[in-house]
Amino acid sequence: MTLPVMEPDLWESDATLERWARAVDEGPFASLCFGERMAFDNPETLVLLGACAAWTSRVRLVTTVIVPQLHDPVLLAKSLATADRLSGGRLTVGLGVGGREEDYRAVSADVGSQTMAGMASRVSVMKRVWAGEKVTEAMRPVGPPPLQPGGPSLLVGTMGPRTIRSAAAWADGLAGVTLDLDVAGVSSLFALARDAWADAGRGTPRLTTSFWFALDDGDGSAREQVHRHLRHYMNWLPVSLVDAMAPTTGFAGTEAELRDLLLRFADAGADEVHLIPTSADVSQVERVSDLVRRVATS
Repeated sequence: MTLPVMEPDLWESDATLERWARAVDEGPFASLCFGERMAFDNPETLVLLGACAAWTSRVRLVTTVIVPQLHDPVLLAKSLATADRLSGGRLTVGLGVGGREEDYRAVSADVGSQTMAGMASRVSVMKRVWAGEKVTEAMRPVGPPPLQPGGPSLLVGTMGPRTIRSAAAWADGLAGVTLDLDVAGVSSLFALARDAWADAGRGTPRLTTSFWFALDDGDGSAREQVHRHLRHYMNWLPVSLVDAMAPTTGFAGTEAELRDLLLRFADAGADEVHLIPTSADVSQVERVSDLVRRVATS
């Protein structure tokens, strides 16, 4: 389950994120996820990691995704290693190049580094830090060492084949996303990833995908909820384009329909599906908890 970090009403209560984190940790979920933006009103990701480490004790904490080009790689490695220790080794790091130049400009990052090569170079530095190498002129290596040997597992944010082939050399799996819930298309990307990891001698990749969701209360409001969320989140795109996407983007339906969709993604080979809420109402966690339990016993 993903935290509602991109919701417009998130800050109406400062307790919303804690309530969500605790509810997810108490539920049947495998992971608690959240992503990064800069030129937006979402919480800062690395600070939130520390809070979630304190609010939870069971679920893995997954960044979906951090853009390493927006950070100094040594400081990012130190921050993530700290979060790994604070969470008891429960951190998984999803990384991506990001789709918004405004986020790069907001922190004076080089827009020219918005490439897979730019991301890979920073990952290389981070892994050296986690291995205890001296990457600076300081007397001691940058610490602390992560609790997980070699550092947290790394997932690459992707929707396409080129990213998968490029990341097979350093990533441990995929932090995918599907806009139109194309199970067959996701399955094809998973197969490509398995081949790319095998060619790189990296074993079997961890395969995840994600999508926006809203649960239907019988009044037709679920699709409207997704549409409202997309207009807020995709504020860098023309409104006309977002409006054209909205009818077929994400899931809007009943619990039974969501259960069936999750089972189809399981059959397609997904190790995890990360659900992205389109409302900050924590009751969604309880409703999805019930159907996830039913999926787990199917």
